[in-house]
This record gives sequence, C-alpha cells and structure tokens, in this order.
Amino acid sequence: MSIVTRFAPSPTGFLHIGGARTALFNWLYARHHGGTYRLRIEDTDRQRSTKEAIDAIVEGLKWLGLDWDGEIVFQFARAQRHAEVARELLAAGKAYYCYCSAEELDQMREAARAAGKPVRYDGRWRDRDPKDAPAGVKPVIRLKAPTTGETIVHDKVQGEVKVANDQLDDMILLRSDGTPTYMHAVVVDDHDMGITQVIRGDDHLTNTFRQLQIYQAAGWEAPSFAHIPLIHGADGAKLSKRHGALGVEAYREMGYLPEALRNYLLRLGWGHGDDEIISTEQAIQWFDLDAVGRAPSRFDFAKLDNLNGHYIRETDDARLAREVAERLGRAGDATLLARLQAGMPGLKARAKTLKELAENAKFYAAARPLTLDDKARGQMTPEARGVLTALRAALAGAANWVAADLEALARGFAEAKAVKLGQVAQPLRAALTGATTSPPIFEVMQVLGRDETLGRIDDCLTA
Repeated sequence: MSIVTRFAPSPTGFLHIGGARTALFNWLYARHHGGTYRLRIEDTDRQRSTKEAIDAIVEGLKWLGLDWDGEIVFQFARAQRHAEVARELLAAGKAYYCYCSAEELDQMREAARAAGKPVRYDGRWRDRDPKDAPAGVKPVIRLKAPTTGETIVHDKVQGEVKVANDQLDDMILLRSDGTPTYMHAVVVDDHDMGITQVIRGDDHLTNTFRQLQIYQAAGWEAPSFAHIPLIHGADGAKLSKRHGALGVEAYREMGYLPEALRNYLLRLGWGHGDDEIISTEQAIQWFDLDAVGRAPSRFDFAKLDNLNGHYIRETDDARLAREVAERLGRAGDATLLARLQAGMPGLKARAKTLKELAENAKFYAAARPLTLDDKARGQMTPEARGVLTALRAALAGAANWVAADLEALARGFAEAKAVKLGQVAQPLRAALTGATTSPPIFEVMQVLGRDETLGRIDDCLTA
C-alpha cells in the first residue's frame, strides 16, 4: 500500500510552530516511505478563514521546504460532496433527521448539568418518524452512532486508546442550512484523498473516536492514526507567545534558517539516539513514528539559537551575503554583495541568527563618514589619534593588501613605536567599523580594500 499523508491547517491564523512541526512529520513520513504528502486547507469556517492566513500558510510551508504533492485541496469547495455523503448515510439508515429547536437543545444541556451528567444530545429523534416533525423547522442530519460497545483507536504514538460508545452522542453531520460540520468534512476528505496515515496533535485524539464512527457507518476503511504530543514552553507550561508560539514568518524575520528550524522541530518529540544535528537527507532516511515520544516536548530558544548558529557556520557564504544584503535593504548592490561574501567567514563565526549577522555586518554597508558608537569614540584619545596618523602613513605604502601582510605590518609598526598591538588595533577597529568589536580587523581591512580603509581612517582623523 502506498503511503499518503496530509497536512490540513485551518486558515484562521498564520502557520504556528506546532502546525509547522505537524507538517514536517507528515512530510518526512511520506518521503521516508516513498509516499505522497498532500496539503488541504480546512476553510469551512467562513467567518474566520482569511486569504491572508492561507497565503501565510502556503508561504510558510514553501520557506520551510515542505513541498506538497498535487494541487492544494480546499475543504469549503467540497461542501456538496460532504452533503452527498451525509444524505447517503441517511438513505442507508445510518443517519437521521433531527428537528430539535435551539431552545430544546438548551433545555437538554441544562437538565444534564443539573443531574451532574455529561452534556450530550439525548437521541430523541433517533427513532422517531419524520412525519412527527414540527412545521417550519429545518432539520439537521445526525449520525446514528453505536450506543453499546467501545470505539478503539490503535494509535501509533499513544497506543491503544478506547472510549465507551455510551459516552458519545449522535453528532451532527449536516447542519440545518445544508453545510457540513468540520468533523464530517474531515472524514469525507481523508477518504476521497486516499489518506492512509493521519499524523496530528494529540489535542485531536478525542475527535478520532467520532470520526471512526463515521468511517464505520460509511463502510470505509479508516486510515492509521498517530497523535503527537503538543509542544510546551521551556518551563513546562502550555506554549504561549512568550515561549515561542509564533507564526513561522516570525521565525524567518528573527533570522532563523529554514533548515535549522526543520532540524529543531524534528527533535521536538522525535529522536535518533544522541543525534542533535540531523540533515534533511538523514531525517528522511531515519524518520518513523516509533521514535515519537508520548511526553510533551519543550521549546527552548537557547537550543534553537545554538543550532541555528551551527547551520549559519555551515551555510554557503554567497547565500548568507544575499540574505544579509536583503536585510540591509541593499539586495541588488553588487559591490556590497561582493564585500559581504568576502567578509562572511569572519562575520558568521559567532552569529546565531541572520538578524544578528546583518547587524554585525552593517559597518560593511555603511556610508562614509561612519558614525562611531560611544565605546568607539572613547577609543579615539589624542594618543590613539597620534598612533592612527602614523599607522595610516605606513599603510599607504603597503605592498600587498592581504590580511596576513597587513597584520605583519601592524605588528612591526607596534614594535617600532614600543606599544602593544592592541593600542594599534583598537583605534583602527573603531575607525573602520565604528565599534569596538568586529571580525578580525586585518581581515576587515582586506575586505574593505586599500582605498576604503584609508578613506575611513582619514574621516576619523579629520572628524
């Protein structure tokens, strides 16, 4: 049997981090088994579903590299098919018309609460003749669910989970206005799309019992289910915005690489021995549901930052230069791109995010004269200016403008002046970068080139 998975978000908000992990697990499972991964937008909630959210979900998945197979399925467009199945169940005696008014349902709920019983529909129209229907009431169609025995979910993560059927009621399949309920639409869509494996958050586990009853009533083979634990914050509390419950686009803006975020999300609830850094190719090779844990995982920004820093160091310099130039608003500046690419080895050594990388690279893009920060201005003492003036004259005569030779020249200059190398390098760093921290300063000089270096020194000395 060919594996078919799906990611089925509701477009009532952006693609949040938990949804991204669900998409990743479905994508990996399909790719690992040589199967198919589908995308379905569950937009039946017309009041809350928005085009902006749909676009954000699609763009977020594309940015993460979770490419889907085939066309996107939009659930709302299939409403007629959902209604057709509900009516087929009605004709087969597996469903029935319910004519309860809103007032009757309210009274039913109040009576159940007063008696200390679960709030459920009491089945009063289950076996009644529709001829008894009150005039002018549009009925809903309810599933004629089993009232004895158990519904059992053989879950690939949670194990065997069961519920007594007398704890469930006859759910609505089709509302009185003819629109399908979400619970019913999901089952029809999964059946029609040939979904063989449903992987989703364990907050959907209780839905599965009801959905299985629809499969049974329709005579359809149900897919396998795997309900993965939710993500909590680092403190163990339910994930919130302060923990990292943000849209994927926020992580992109904060400067995380998609491959780093994929790797991090993979390790939230799934493991392969002690491996922490796992390439996408390895993930496809290794991923399966037997390694998904049952306990909630904890989102930790510090771990994500460290992992992202690793991926930044491993990323091609040309790609990083393009990312940084775009963040600096200079995407088409060929001169800056060349400068950034040349300086990237020194820049990326300690950066943990692209945002930090771009911030540290600003001095390469800065227009002359540079604005020195407070600490850099503090370096420009009269003594330092004197050292810098003499060094500038020595640099002007440098035969080779490469880092190693420039460092040798500066060391020789310091020895001749009987000063420490730091007394030369620090005012030089301030003049060239406007700050007191930077990549190795002689590498910076090589990247800037002779004219730009001497020009920045002149600007500083004449300020």
